[in-house]
Amino acid sequence: MRIRQLPDDLVNKIAAGEVIERPASIVKELVENALDAGATRIVVTTSAGGKSLIRIEDNGHGMGEEDLRLSVSRHATSKLKDDALDDIQTLGFRGEALASISAVAELSIATRAKDEELGLKLGFDGPRIVISPNPMPQGTVVEVKSLFKNVPARLKFLKSDRAEANAITDIMRRLAMSEPHVQFILQGSDRQTTNWPAQTGDSAAKNRLGQIMGNDFATNAVPVDYQRGPVRVTGMAALPTYTKANSLSQFYFVNGRPVRDKVLLGGVRGAYSDFLQRDRFPVVALFIDMPSADLDVNVHPAKSEVRFRDQGLVRAAVIRGLMNALDEAGFRASKTVSDATLAAFQPGVAGQAPPPPNAPPSSYGMSETGQPSIDPQAERTMQYQGDYGYRPSAIPPQMPRMDGLNTPSARMEDLASADMAAAEDMAMGEHPLGVARAQLFENYIVAQSEDSLIVVDQHAAHERLVYERFKAELNNGPVPAQKHLIPVVIDLPEEDCARLEDAAEALSNVGLGLERFGPAAVAVYETPALLGSSDVHKLVNDVADQLAEWDNISIVMERLEEIAARMACHGSVRSGRRLRAEEMNKLLREMEATPHSGQCIHGRPTYVQLSKVDIEKLFGRR
Repeated sequence: MRIRQLPDDLVNKIAAGEVIERPASIVKELVENALDAGATRIVVTTSAGGKSLIRIEDNGHGMGEEDLRLSVSRHATSKLKDDALDDIQTLGFRGEALASISAVAELSIATRAKDEELGLKLGFDGPRIVISPNPMPQGTVVEVKSLFKNVPARLKFLKSDRAEANAITDIMRRLAMSEPHVQFILQGSDRQTTNWPAQTGDSAAKNRLGQIMGNDFATNAVPVDYQRGPVRVTGMAALPTYTKANSLSQFYFVNGRPVRDKVLLGGVRGAYSDFLQRDRFPVVALFIDMPSADLDVNVHPAKSEVRFRDQGLVRAAVIRGLMNALDEAGFRASKTVSDATLAAFQPGVAGQAPPPPNAPPSSYGMSETGQPSIDPQAERTMQYQGDYGYRPSAIPPQMPRMDGLNTPSARMEDLASADMAAAEDMAMGEHPLGVARAQLFENYIVAQSEDSLIVVDQHAAHERLVYERFKAELNNGPVPAQKHLIPVVIDLPEEDCARLEDAAEALSNVGLGLERFGPAAVAVYETPALLGSSDVHKLVNDVADQLAEWDNISIVMERLEEIAARMACHGSVRSGRRLRAEEMNKLLREMEATPHSGQCIHGRPTYVQLSKVDIEKLFGRR
């Protein structure tokens, strides 16, 4: 077959296939054009998920007749200064969006420039461009109808109307996050109207993220602001105890452009690696600002991918920026943990609504006489308690006087107890995690602060504290070890012994000293001092399992912190151990002084906190 030149209309359809994948692609291109035109208000209207109608209205600077005619030509743009692809300052730059849209759908454009008395409207009569006068306010209105009318085969690859409408919503959310000073309205017959008003002031970005990602995110996130060289990272990052089951709630922007990038994704994963369970994902919105010369955005026609000249620098900036922000959060845990706890305590039997707050505690309905109906068990309880507390006029019964209460020694004990109580009250006001009051089930510390009740998982909390000490010691050199007078010999499969022998030099950096002891055993002669008298057999078996999972001894030095995390579990206060009051309070104070102590190394919360107001709500006092 001989080579032939393809006709222009077919070339345009092929090119359009790269730019216009689905209705959301059109919305992205047109809204970016509106933003580049200086719009402060953008209205997007859709129908049938954008298949039958997409309408974009903006109040930007508009176009004159010459620019309007050129706008639908391929590779025509006003956004490339001096044809320099290494200095792109706008969202669009390829000059092919409108030409691609006109090749696969019905396109019309109405526009009026700032200094023009009358607007213009562009349409098509077959391949011929028709421009006519059109009264309208300043700005531009682009209408796209009957998507893929000219390429019906492409319609088969589109999803349902709802799925396409959701994809448009996702695009709009990302664009609205990147431009908080612009008002965005999303409406149409296929959706409920969404209005994101323009934000102003220093907290504009935070307020816009709250609008889109929800108040829960704004409440449970910390600000990020870090500069490394020419790269600046800003935004919001959720606390490690506020997570999602997938990465769809991670948003990345580079020089104001919404992108999906593996470098940024890897940086976030690295920053949160110490805090999350493997099946959970952090929630972040990060904005990367850098010189345009260090960035290549001309990677794909959709412009959602970028390349960094120095990927290591960008990744390091993201990791350090996030870690600094999480360090600033200290021991904070997300409020959603407390909300879930509060919900678990809500009164009422499953399948039965709780009584109204002001109703008598035993009234679950009204009898035929109009009096509260009382179940037999509740009636017996009231009789047993002598009605105490159920009637406003009830007089509390006098407590019996204990023998010896008025003796001099008893009065001295009362004074000592009063002094201790006063000291504890003062401590409750000084310390966010309060003072230990009790230990439940030999694992949970109950503490009271000035206005809250705190329940701490002693094992999870201490596990985090030990791990943070491990990391601090690793940063300062090898972890201090304690030698065993008699080495502990541990029998293991030969392959595990071989892995431990190969990794022995690296393991010594975390305080674990061992050597091969025959074909199927190792002798452990020192263990990390932080772990005290831990179970050496279980510790070594766990480390052997971890090495087998990696199946690559060469990366052991890179993953010493992961080994330290596994060891920290063995050196922490075990569940089932009774603690004295001073031990519990010491744990609370160490938590307050240790970053990230709000979650254990597996990502679970180490404590829950219920405010006095929350507790009062449980009893109908609020």
